[in-house]
Amino acid sequence: MTPKIVVAGSLNADLVVRVERFPASGETLRGRRFDVLAGGKGGNQAAAAARLGGEVAMVAQVGGDAYGPWLRRSLEATGVDLTCVSTDEGVSSGVALITTDARGQNTIVVVAGANGTFTPDRLAPALTYIRHASVVLLQLEVPMATVERAAAEARAAGATLLLDPAPAADVPDQLLSLASLVTPNESELAALASAPMHDGPVPDDEIDRRAQRLLSRGAGAVLVKLGARGARLVTPSRCATWSAFAVDVVDTTAAGDAFNGALAVALAEGATLDDAIRFGCAAGALSVTRPGAQPSMPARGEVDRLLRQDTGE
Repeated sequence: MTPKIVVAGSLNADLVVRVERFPASGETLRGRRFDVLAGGKGGNQAAAAARLGGEVAMVAQVGGDAYGPWLRRSLEATGVDLTCVSTDEGVSSGVALITTDARGQNTIVVVAGANGTFTPDRLAPALTYIRHASVVLLQLEVPMATVERAAAEARAAGATLLLDPAPAADVPDQLLSLASLVTPNESELAALASAPMHDGPVPDDEIDRRAQRLLSRGAGAVLVKLGARGARLVTPSRCATWSAFAVDVVDTTAAGDAFNGALAVALAEGATLDDAIRFGCAAGALSVTRPGAQPSMPARGEVDRLLRQDTGE
C-alpha cells in the first residue's frame, strides 16, 4: 500500500554553529557549539509528518558521500518510506550551513549538491507513489522543473498539493495554479508578490493584498506563516488568522517545516482546513522549543496535549 503523504524535495546535512550573536562582516567569533543534524526542507517535512503519525514517503536524492547513507538512516528512523530516495554518486549530498544566535534566530547558506541534480527524469520510480497520494508536499530546494513535474502528476491524480515556496524564488503561474495551498512566510510572500520587505511586521491588510496577487495568478489559497504571530489564510472568499501558541523559543530552524508536515497529516486524516491550520500552529510552536531541524519535530502526543491545554480540556 502506498503512503497517503508524499514529500518530494531536498535532503541536507545541517552543519549548525551556535553563537551568542551573529558576526559582523570580517569579524571572527567563538562559537558555543557545533552539531551535524539531518535537514533539508523536504526531509524536515517528511520527518515532521511521520513523527505525527502520518504514512509518509520521501522522494529525493542524496550524494555519493558519507552524508548520503547517514541522511537515509536518520530519516528512516522517523518511519518514513525511503523506497524513492536515490543516489547520485557523482556529487555530494546537500549541505546547509546554519548559524543560530542566542535569541533562536538563524542565518542559512545552502549548497544544493545532489538536490540540484535531481532532475525530472529521476522522478520516474516515484510516479506511482505520487499518483496514489492523498497529500503531496513540495518545496523549492530541487530544480523547478522537477517541482513542476511532481505537481502536475499530483494534481492530475486528484491529490491535495501543498506548495512551500522556499527558499524564495520566481514561481511560474502554472505551478501556482496547480497548488491547492501555497504556504509562504512573510519574506517569501513579498518575493512572490514583487512587494518590498517591511522593517517590522507586515499589517494584515497588506498581507491580504499580497496574497491576493497569488490568487490572481492561479493559487487555490494562500496560508502565510507569520512566526510568533501565527498564520493567516487568504482565499477568494475569506481571510482569517490563527494565533501562535506561546512558547519559549530556543531555535526557529524548520518551524515552518513542522507546520507544513502537520498540516499534511491533518488534511490526510480528513480534518477541515481550519482544524489542520490549528494543528500546524501547535506543531510549529513545539518545534521551536528545542534545537535542530528534524530532531526538533514533535511527536503526536505532544501536539495533542498542547491542543487540549489550549482549549482547557
